[in-house]
Amino acid sequence: MVHFPRKLQAKLEERTANNALRSLGLPNNLVDFSSNDYLGFARNKAIFERSSNLLFQKKIIQNGATGSRLLSGNSELYFELENQIAHVHGVEEALLFNSGYDANIGFFSSVPQRGDLVLYDEYIHASIRDGIAMGVAKSYKFKHNNLDDLKALLQRVHISKNEVSADQSSGSDTIDIYIVTESVFSMDGDTPNLTELAHFCALEKYHLVVDEAHAIGVFGSEGQGLVFDATLQPKIFAQIVTFGKAMGCHGAAILGSANLKNYLINFARSFIYTTGMPPHALATISSAYSELKTKNSRQKLKENITFFNAQIEVFGLDTQFIPSTSAIHCCVISGIEKVKKVSSYLQKEGFAVKPILSPTVAKGQERLRFCLHSYNTKKEITGVLRLLQTSIKAHE
Repeated sequence: MVHFPRKLQAKLEERTANNALRSLGLPNNLVDFSSNDYLGFARNKAIFERSSNLLFQKKIIQNGATGSRLLSGNSELYFELENQIAHVHGVEEALLFNSGYDANIGFFSSVPQRGDLVLYDEYIHASIRDGIAMGVAKSYKFKHNNLDDLKALLQRVHISKNEVSADQSSGSDTIDIYIVTESVFSMDGDTPNLTELAHFCALEKYHLVVDEAHAIGVFGSEGQGLVFDATLQPKIFAQIVTFGKAMGCHGAAILGSANLKNYLINFARSFIYTTGMPPHALATISSAYSELKTKNSRQKLKENITFFNAQIEVFGLDTQFIPSTSAIHCCVISGIEKVKKVSSYLQKEGFAVKPILSPTVAKGQERLRFCLHSYNTKKEITGVLRLLQTSIKAHE
């Protein structure tokens, strides 16, 4: 048997001792309050059939891209989809990546340069943190959704408006500042004041970057997200939109200027050195965007979010939930043992509600993460919250 390093074994044993060891499970028949399939698009027959028909009409019979987009993996389908995405979101250009993780790694490892600064919300997604760590710019975190702390942080790192806005044509002698947030935070379900943040960044000539992974499909007149909903596109340097949540498929895109797209094609390693997405993946994304125009699923999701928030008050649970108008609702239950017991109880009663444990969230901030969907019924929502109330009381 191949020797397994003792240091790695020790880390696994530590996770086991803390009751925090991750493992893979199989699909189940529980009532879904855990998946990111907010609109039911992952199982949507119309999207499936529309995707197949699109490939048939274009006479595309191909299982893979065959290579990087810079080699043999590009196609007209890519250009059509990127144009479609840019049009829907009201931006100049879009560049497709294989996943949200790839998009964030590619952007943050290549765009901020040595001498630049990246200031990010303390609850930002792990993929963004990883991308920043791979880059050469200095980075600092600010308190969650706190513009005043961001401003104070800018003062502490001795960056003034004059330094930032000084001759932008002087190349490497300038300091560019990137401010990074999410429009809906994946582990909290809450949102920043994007309008206030965007106006501040525009005034100070900072580059605002917004990850819209959990807003796409949920917010906007046709599910375009919160940036579009607030008509902030001209003030946003880059948006990251992903398709593995409400869109029910896979992949991601970075939205921005033509210059940004050209730069990423040339310098984002996660774009350059990977095989492109297969045609059926591109067709599915296109079909999912077409399906967003139908309001039925989005309206049902909106109604369920409103009903869920009303019911947590009825059951006296509102003080334990982080306020949210998104599809993500988190009930903070401190302690790994306790939150796992409550989750286990709900699952035994037929509801798929997953615990979020440290180190994914801070120690003492463990929680149950409820993901709402257009296909959840009011009876299911009331039932799971009644059981939650019972279980929390039993474990007090």
